[in-house]
Amino acid sequence: MGLLHGVSKLLVAKGKKVTQVDLNQDRPDDDALAKLLLGPTGNLRAPTLRRGKTLIVGFHEDTYSEHLT
Repeated sequence: MGLLHGVSKLLVAKGKKVTQVDLNQDRPDDDALAKLLLGPTGNLRAPTLRRGKTLIVGFHEDTYSEHLT
């Protein structure tokens, strides 16, 4: 997936649950990544933010506070 080029850490928030994936150590297959990144309409889930080598998908206030301050 081109979106993940250069990304080593993926954080996906769905509700109160945050899934963290180390893409260098345990990279899931493309189907599993699509399930994490895409919403029910098949579009990229929002908000999506890339900061350095970290991609944050979905909104979780504590995750944003931790990674953006």
